Amino acid sequence: MATSKVLSRLKIKKRVRSKISGTKEMPRLSVFRSNNEIYAQLIDDSEGKTLLSASSLSKGLDTGKVNKSEKSFMVGKSLAENAVANGISKVVFDRNGYLYHGRVKRLAEGAREGGLNF
Repeated sequence: MATSKVLSRLKIKKRVRSKISGTKEMPRLSVFRSNNEIYAQLIDDSEGKTLLSASSLSKGLDTGKVNKSEKSFMVGKSLAENAVANGISKVVFDRNGYLYHGRVKRLAEGAREGGLNF
């Protein structure tokens, strides 16, 4: 059975997703975090396709001996650099029901530093 914390996050996620969606010109930057890793995707909701993705497990990302928030920053920056190279500069940020705090905030800061606007 799911805990009330998980159910609360899913309720928030559903409420936020009813208000935002991504397009090809302005995709949705969706964040998922597990206990040890973090994942981010740029999604075009009009076609239902993932345009780009990055995670702390990506081969091109050297996350060696850094803490989880630094991993998040590096993932955000990596995703933003790939997006800018593919001609995407504006996105809609979807925190996926998580609080805008800690690792989610660091990922957003990395994406902004990498060149994304939201």
